[in-house]
This record gives sequence, structure tokens and C-alpha cells, in this order.
Amino acid sequence: MSGQKTFTLSQVAQHRSKKDCWFVINGRVLDVTKFLDEHPAGGEVLVEVAGKDATREFSNIGHSKEAQNLLLKYQVGVLQGHAFNEADKNASFVESKHKEMSAFVIKDDKMPKYQAFLEFVLPLLFTGFYFGYRYL
Repeated sequence: MSGQKTFTLSQVAQHRSKKDCWFVINGRVLDVTKFLDEHPAGGEVLVEVAGKDATREFSNIGHSKEAQNLLLKYQVGVLQGHAFNEADKNASFVESKHKEMSAFVIKDDKMPKYQAFLEFVLPLLFTGFYFGYRYL
């Protein structure tokens, strides 16, 4: 962290628009202007915390390891007076092999093929019988 530029919170506070969006997470000063369009929850979420220390908001969401790794990609400096532990000092950005965020999909391969059809048709069938009985 010795080679990083040092910023004060008042300097970071000057960058709080969509065209110039900076904030602080865990003592790292981040310029996420280019990331606004890519953020899964939308850029508005990032602009809300622009110019501030967003450490609490970031940790409350429970971001993935990939998202935590992206902090290093967008880091432009460090917050003045913040002490980093040894693991943070040696951290470096590793580009993901995937261009998109990964997600887990749970598939039940043991489900019969006709079950999806029945799950769709049976409620429609019962609804039709109900309205036919009720209004005829």
C-alpha cells in the first residue's frame, strides 16, 4: 500500500456524481465511474454512497468473493490514516475468467418430463371448472 496515492475523505466527497463516482470501502478509495453500468443492482445504488465511506453498506449486503476482488480493480488510492493488515497490503487484483458473475442453478434431474406440463395445465383446468360451475 506504500505506492498508493493517499486521499482524505473531503477529497473523496468531491466525486459524487454519475460522471465521477468515488467512495471508500475498507480504507480503499475506489473510482467506480466505469462500473456504474455493470453493477448488478444498478448504478443508482453506487451513486447514493458516492463521496462517502461505504464500508458498512458493502459489508451489510454480503458481496461475493468476486465482488470483493473487484475492489482492487477500481482502487485509485487509500484513505488517509487507515491502517491495513498484512493480508490487505499484499492483495492484488486477479481478472476473472468469466465475463459475467457466476450463479448456482439447482436442477432436479429426477423430475419426470410431464410434471412441468401438469404444473401448468392442472391449475388452469381447475380454474376453468370453478368458473364454469360458478357462472353457468
